[in-house]
Amino acid sequence: MEFSKELFEKVAESEKNSEEIVRPSLTFWQDSWRRLKENKLAIAGLFFVIFITLLAIFGPMFSKFDYSTQDFSVANQGPSSTHWFGTDKFGRDIFIRVLYGARISLTVGYAASVLNLIIGIIYGGVSGYFGGRIDNIMMRIVEILYAIPMTIYVILLMVVFKSGGLKSIIIALAVSFWVTMARIVRGQIMSLKEQEFVLAARTLGASPMRIIFRHLIPNSMGPIIVTLTLTVPQAIFTESFLSFIGLGVSAPQASWGTLASEALQTFQLYPNQILFPSLAICLTILAFNFLGDGLRDALDPKMRK
Repeated sequence: MEFSKELFEKVAESEKNSEEIVRPSLTFWQDSWRRLKENKLAIAGLFFVIFITLLAIFGPMFSKFDYSTQDFSVANQGPSSTHWFGTDKFGRDIFIRVLYGARISLTVGYAASVLNLIIGIIYGGVSGYFGGRIDNIMMRIVEILYAIPMTIYVILLMVVFKSGGLKSIIIALAVSFWVTMARIVRGQIMSLKEQEFVLAARTLGASPMRIIFRHLIPNSMGPIIVTLTLTVPQAIFTESFLSFIGLGVSAPQASWGTLASEALQTFQLYPNQILFPSLAICLTILAFNFLGDGLRDALDPKMRK
């Protein structure tokens, strides 16, 4: 049977490769980073977090002022070319004190979050993997601790420590914040422990600890990273609140909460003294929240485009 040429239609050049896969193959983390970059607020938060961290570490090195030197001849001055944020009632440069305050507040936030990560992963991983009576006992303990408001719990721990200071705040936050991380890790472990790769590891004789930390935890890192990111601003805010009510680091060192507390007495006359530490707290917490929300959207498989 012969066919006439008129029965056929020439394919356009643009349609020749229409069925080719033009999108490159990406790993889970590469795809997550691609989607995170599309979130402008998350990227802005990421850059601000990096900026404030680097500024807190290296900023004071390039200034002729320090956080403790008093000069009453320039007390209570407003912002100027010499003192960018002005001076306090003792003539100390507020800009440098805000940077040193960033060191304390960010150290507390990062350290408490790392300890929270370690405790939460171990506790939640063991509870979720073994299940049964072990899980019931461990989760009842978590529920008791979770029923107590975190701020009250931290204040009680600070009163018990009595000495106060940076280490006491970090320990108090670490031993109270881990319950949320433990519950999230437990949920992830319980949803993954019956998967084929876990059964294969058991068949090959892998120990429970190896299965938890080599197979289950790496496959649960998405929610863990999001929770860790959102824990940092919570720790910074709690530390600022504790310092504001007098349970923070001792003078002349000052976190952002201490600076705000000191400036509260004279804020009507010298509003700049409370404005800048309060603004630092707000912007840092906002940046971490933007970053955490962006990571949650980027790492959630249900949000993939």
